[in-house]
Formats: sequence, structure tokens, C-alpha cells
Amino acid sequence: MAPTDEQFNQAANHWDLETLYTDLASAKGKRLTPMEKLHLRGLLCSFSPAEIAEKLRKTPKGVETDLCATLYKYVKSLVNKSTEKMENWRNIAEWLEEAGYKTKSPTKFPIQDGLSENSKVNVSNIKFENNQITIDVFLQITVPLPSEIFKQNLDIDDNTTN
Repeated sequence: MAPTDEQFNQAANHWDLETLYTDLASAKGKRLTPMEKLHLRGLLCSFSPAEIAEKLRKTPKGVETDLCATLYKYVKSLVNKSTEKMENWRNIAEWLEEAGYKTKSPTKFPIQDGLSENSKVNVSNIKFENNQITIDVFLQITVPLPSEIFKQNLDIDDNTTN
């Protein structure tokens, strides 16, 4: 099986790959090759160089040599660790996470019956700068309250007359 963009694509679930590819291309001085991207995604999915080689039907020594000559150098340059010794392939994911390339998992809200039709979500602005994405969101959620809780919270007495 020839290497494809589909391999190790689960990395996109946890990493900002497009920004990472762009920033690593800057560190390299030109675009990453499809193979470099593939190796990077494999590392970000927690596969060792030997496991990446097995999945790509390549020799482990060949993948390790490629990584040392390419990605490891680019990542070290990108995260200002050029003088540090690469002790383990796991350093790559750790350093990139520290540098802010790992995306946060979406927060789940326990809403039983879903949002009402009056709820609104508006994205008003998206900015990209300094390896960060800022998204301004207006969120209005309308959730019906059970009538007893509503009455207790407002101190409403059923016998009250005006």
C-alpha cells in the first residue's frame, strides 16, 4: 500500500496540523514533503519510528534516519530546542504540545433535550497570530426551567395577589 494522506489522519483530531505544517515549513525553509507530513502525523499519533516503518512497509532504520535528517531538526528549530539532545521520539509530541499545537477536546455540556429553537451561536471574529487562534463567539442558550425550581428560586408564592 502506498503512503497516503489518509494514514495517521487521526492526528488531526488532536493537533492543529495546518498551522504546524506551515510553521515547520518556515523552520525548514520550504514546504514539508508528503512523506515528512506522514511521518509527523505518525509521531503525533504516538507511533514509534519502528511502528511507522511497519505501517508504511519501510525499514525501521530508514524511517529513523529520515526523521533525524528532517523532522527532528525542524521541530527542534521551531520550538527553540536546537541545542537539546533528542533523547526519545516522544520528545517531538511533548515539545509541540508545550508550544501550543495540540488542540483542546471540545467541552461537552449535559443538556438533556438539546437546545431550544431560541438558542443562538454566532462566530463574530477569528484571528490567527503568534501560533494562536482566537475565536470570538456569542452564545445564547435558552433552557426551560421546571416550574417548581423556577418558583422556589424567585420566591413566588401561589397565593400572592397584587
